[in-house]
Amino acid sequence: MANRKNVHVVQRDNGWGALREGGQRATQVFDTQAQAIETGRQMARQGQGELLIHGQNGRIRARDSYGNDPCPPKDNK
Repeated sequence: MANRKNVHVVQRDNGWGALREGGQRATQVFDTQAQAIETGRQMARQGQGELLIHGQNGRIRARDSYGNDPCPPKDNK
């Protein structure tokens, strides 16, 4: 089951897009991945979900959590 709170930044034919998990269409398509990441980060914060950034090969290269993190970091900084 797809978690609609999660946001994926993926490459599209004409640029980079940010889309909700389980969705087919990007919210918006950008020229650069950095622009798509910024929009995706805002969407993930708003929905208290996770941001998953995909590389050009389609594999997840980074992820950030903005909600209830099931695996919080153990360091006490």
